[in-house]
Formats: sequence, C-alpha cells, structure tokens
Amino acid sequence: MTATVLTEGTAVPRRIRWADMGPFIALAIVILVGVMLNSSFLSGTNIANVVTRSAFVAIIAVGATFVISSGGLDLSVGSMMAFVTGIMILAMNRLEPSMGANAIWLGAGIGLVVGALCGLLNGLIVTVGRIEPFIATLGTMGIFRALITWMSDGGSIPIDRALREPYRPVYFGNVLGVPLPVILTLIVVLIGAFILYRTKYGRRCMAAGSNAEVARFSGVSVARVRTMAFVIQGICVAIAAICYIPRLGAATPTTGQLWELQVITAVVIGGTALRGGKARVWGTVAGALILEVIANLMVLSNMVSEYLVAAVQGVIIILAMLAHRFIK
Repeated sequence: MTATVLTEGTAVPRRIRWADMGPFIALAIVILVGVMLNSSFLSGTNIANVVTRSAFVAIIAVGATFVISSGGLDLSVGSMMAFVTGIMILAMNRLEPSMGANAIWLGAGIGLVVGALCGLLNGLIVTVGRIEPFIATLGTMGIFRALITWMSDGGSIPIDRALREPYRPVYFGNVLGVPLPVILTLIVVLIGAFILYRTKYGRRCMAAGSNAEVARFSGVSVARVRTMAFVIQGICVAIAAICYIPRLGAATPTTGQLWELQVITAVVIGGTALRGGKARVWGTVAGALILEVIANLMVLSNMVSEYLVAAVQGVIIILAMLAHRFIK
C-alpha cells in the first residue's frame, strides 16, 4: 500500500466538482447550439441584447439565492417588481417639477426603501407569523399585483417625458462597450458572493437552510437570518426596477409577470438547493443567462413559437430538479 506524504508548502490538489460546473457547461452547450442554428447569434448586437435582458432576472435571482439557501421561497418577486416600479415612477413624476433630473436619484432611493420594506413584510409574515413561505408570498404576490393594478387604474403609469432622456443611459448606456445593466449586475453578484461566502451572515444563512433546529442550538437566530434574506431579496428587486424603468418607460399590471418562475428556475439551474443549505451565486447568474439564451434562440430559429417560452422554462425547472435528485 502506498501513501502520499504532503510536506509543508506542498499544494493540495483541488478536485473539480463537476456538479458545480454543471450550469457553466450547460451554458456553453446552449451557446454552441445557438451558433449552429443561427450564424448571427454571436453578433455583438445580439450578445449585448441577451446579456442586458438577462440582467433583471439575474439581479433578482441573486436575492432569491439568499432566500432559498436560508430555507425560504419568494413567489412575489414579479408582482413586487411591478409595485416598486410603479411607486418609483409616481415619486419621480411628483418630484420632477421642483427637482428636475435629480428626481431620478431620489426616486431610486425611494424604490430601494420600498423594496426593502416589501421584503421585510414577507420576512415577518414567514418568521413572526409562522406561515409557510409558499403561502405567505403567494398572498403578497396577489397584494402587490392588485396594488399596481389599482395605482394604474388598469392601464399604465408612464414616466414624465422630461425624465426619459436623462434616465435613458441607465439601461441603454455603456462603459467601454459594456452595457450599464451588466455592470450593475456584476456589482450585485460580487457583493452577494462576498456576503454568502465570506461573512458570518452567509454561513448562518446556509446553516438555517440546512437544518434550522441545529442552527438554533448553535446560537443562530433563524428568524432574523431568514427575515434579512427576504429584505435582501426586496432590495435586489428594487435594483432591477431601477434598471428596468428606462427600458419601457412605464409600469403596468403585467410588469414582471411570471418573473418568479424565471428567477426560481435560474437559482435551481445554478445549483442552489431548493430545500436550502446550499448556495451558488455565480451558478445563479449562469442560470439566468441560460434562460435568456434559450428564449433568444427560440426567436432566432423560428423552430418553436416564442409564446412557448414559459412552457420551456417550466420544463427546464422540472429537469433541473430531476438532475438534482439524480446527483444526490
């Protein structure tokens, strides 16, 4: 029998966990299929369009990674997105006559506060009210969607014309050729990865999702950890709303519709365990890109109707769950 002796200073070889590489391998395969189906897939314009459109889901999905890894679930993110967007536009329109373009900054700040409060509401209902996250956020999903419908009177809430031009670069602008929403997404992902992997809160978040009882006996306030995860989710929704407004310039009752499906699918594809206790922030970003690339291919190839995008996403999340169970 032989043994390997490791002396001081000897590097320990790191094994590649192919399960963790799965989202990135899948993304590479989808991109390869895209190149084979349509030669214009890799054009600069199309790639910029894909990564920019995926920014909204990716940012919200970073927050969802915190919620899901802590043992929760948020079905209200799409409706919350619509509600926060509506509040921001109303605030900006009200402030514009006295503040001009500066109303954009104050409106964005108001949006972040409202998003955090929406997340806090979800968190308190789950932790203090002791209601299952699925039921709690299903209820707030209806509340947020009803509020934006009431605020818009069933129509739309457009941003003031005087604000459209100064606000336009937030979505359509770029730095050294990189779209601003992509840069903002990278910042959110880096901060999210640092919090989850390098801070005490991140470790407590995954401990709460892995085994809540053991975490409590270890001195972790599971209720506080999970509530904070929902607040982070709300802040991420608000950041996505800040990027989203200049794209269409209005909030409607259908804004963010079915985004909860895309967000949860991106998180699950990325390798975060739906039962909690395991988080993969960078995998979540890969999951969001996979969904957007597939939707883009459906439009470019004309092989499948673009109206079936939601159906394809539903199939993907089922396959991802089956893959998780097979790997386990």
